[in-house]
Parts: sequence; C-alpha cells; structure tokens
Amino acid sequence: MRMRQSLAELEAAFVEEAEEDRVRRERLARRTVRRAQERDRERLRRGSSLRFAALLLTLLATAVLVAIAMFQTLAYVMG
Repeated sequence: MRMRQSLAELEAAFVEEAEEDRVRRERLARRTVRRAQERDRERLRRGSSLRFAALLLTLLATAVLVAIAMFQTLAYVMG
C-alpha cells in the first residue's frame, strides 16, 4: 500500500513539474519573440535615421553646389 502511495505521489509530482516546465517554456518563447521584435524595430528606426540624415546632407550639398555654380555663372556673364 505504501509503495502505491509513493508511486502516486511521484506521478503527481512528475505531472506538476511537467506542467511547470511547459509554462516556463511558453513564457521563454514569448519573451524571445518579444525581444526579436524589439530588435527589429530598433534596427528599422536606426536605419531610418541614417537614411534621413543622408537625405538631408544630400539636399544641403545640392543647394550649396547650385548656389556656387549660379554665382560663378553670374560673375562670368557680368564680368
């Protein structure tokens, strides 16, 4: 009788541990997905910032070059 009781206790403990393990694996999987999504968002934001800075620098450089070319042409025509 005692052996059956201890087997039942072992089986109950095993079932409980298996359930806890399943819950822990699910929690870890959700956390892994969430961290991957956060990394993707951060990478996208960083890339967007770099593209915006490149666009801004390109526009400024274009404006400066056009102004220089315009004044040189004006000086050539007037000179």
